[in-house]
Amino acid sequence: MIFLVYILRVPFRYSDNLTTAPGPAMFGTESSLSMFLNTLTPKFYVALTGTSSLISGLILIFEWWYFRKYGTSFIEQVSVSHLRPLLGGVDNSSPTNSNTSNGDADSNRQSVSECKVWRNPLNLFRGAEYNRYTWVTGREPLTYYDMNLSAQDHQTFFTCDSDHLRPADAIMQKAWRERNPQARISAAHEALELEDCATAYILLAEEEATTIVEAEKLFKQAVKAGEGCYRRSQQLQHHGAQYEAQHRRDTNVLVYIKRRLAMCSRKLGRTREAVKMMRDLMKEFPLLSMFNIHENLLESLLELQNYADVQAVLAKYDDISLPKSATICYTAALLKARAVSDKFSPEAASRRGLSTAEMNAVEAIHRAVEFNPHVPKYLLEMKSLILPPEHILKRGDSEAIAYAFFHLQHWKRVEGALNLLHCTWEGTFRMIPYPLEKGHLFYPYPICTETADRELLPTVFHEVSVYPKKELPFFILFTAGLCSFTAMLALLTHQFPELMGVFAKAFLSTLFAPLNFIMEKVESILPSSLWHQLTRI
Repeated sequence: MIFLVYILRVPFRYSDNLTTAPGPAMFGTESSLSMFLNTLTPKFYVALTGTSSLISGLILIFEWWYFRKYGTSFIEQVSVSHLRPLLGGVDNSSPTNSNTSNGDADSNRQSVSECKVWRNPLNLFRGAEYNRYTWVTGREPLTYYDMNLSAQDHQTFFTCDSDHLRPADAIMQKAWRERNPQARISAAHEALELEDCATAYILLAEEEATTIVEAEKLFKQAVKAGEGCYRRSQQLQHHGAQYEAQHRRDTNVLVYIKRRLAMCSRKLGRTREAVKMMRDLMKEFPLLSMFNIHENLLESLLELQNYADVQAVLAKYDDISLPKSATICYTAALLKARAVSDKFSPEAASRRGLSTAEMNAVEAIHRAVEFNPHVPKYLLEMKSLILPPEHILKRGDSEAIAYAFFHLQHWKRVEGALNLLHCTWEGTFRMIPYPLEKGHLFYPYPICTETADRELLPTVFHEVSVYPKKELPFFILFTAGLCSFTAMLALLTHQFPELMGVFAKAFLSTLFAPLNFIMEKVESILPSSLWHQLTRI
């Protein structure tokens, strides 16, 4: 635009001479405008060009920084969010429906604005697994935030207001609040000296036992004590709120013990026994979904390669009204990929197109990747695994680690499943260009996952996976660099015209030196008469 004004300044001179004056005011305005343009020197246009290029470069650099940090364009976001309503871009054809949908969207955003942290249903044993890792590597696999959440869970599930009536429970109520592991273990032994206390056995099995076999023995002792307390409180649960709270506590304790016993059987290779224990537990306590026992069951059934039963469990829990998890979404994708993965070839699919079964498998993978986009890098071993935390954030890196840690072997067992995942998982991001603003099959990806995952995962030796992390388009870098270079060149030309002229001549002579060399060689080889005829043409 600036160069266009500079080129058109001569026609402005002629227009000043040829324009007939319809009135004194208009003639004065036009002549003053033309006089102003005619008095401008080339230095002014150089300076103006440099200034505008500098401003454009700064805007592009800010856009680049905003894009890298938030994954979206600042100008586009402001245009859509603020300028479009002012310019009348909102469709008012159906105000009732739009208000309803906006209200639903707002409620969904509010419901997911706070990232809820869940207990990892497949969490490891502190004494037999986490502490062993610390002894071998010298690294702490659990963060203070994660262990603090576990302490809160223990106080919620294993204590109640009537604990002061039983001396052992009173001791354990204090033990769950202790930060020092040795103090907790000593308190558990003190409680067992008074009576058989189920929660004391739990603490010793979780933190003192150094092997899974020792932990299983302690949990078997805990089952006997827990069942006795459960039967006694079950008879008194309707006698008042205090007895009802005590029965709820005893129920939580018994379910926790039986679930951990089933996990011990699974870790010791008795997978069929673990499946039976989990099924019995889910039948006996169908309403206690907080422990997510079905995810333990899914993993054990996959180990047995009992895919029909896996499908039956998914049909019950992969429902629109129930909260999703990476285990549910990726297990569903694995079952659909299993039907086609052994014969899948990307070259053949590109020639003939995808079949119906292959399309269903790809859609299931896209659905799973949209729910948790961090999992594929762990399944494809593009990123190293660490021990899973005791708590996970759904759709976050912590959930991806917990899923891949236990399910990577099941994906490897299905021939071609990882190859199909490798060929198709990145296509999800083309379907969701702005995942923080709009989802496809799920609500928009929560912004707060990175902060929560950094609290749950040991960032000392693990790099937290962040989503959405888009590759920066080349044109943004190229345009920013070009504008900055032009602005700097214009500024230097304005300040040091003679010096920049010397540099320009030297640069051009260097640039055209190879061409001049070639021309000299051609002149020396070709006859002078032929060269003369060619130049005339």
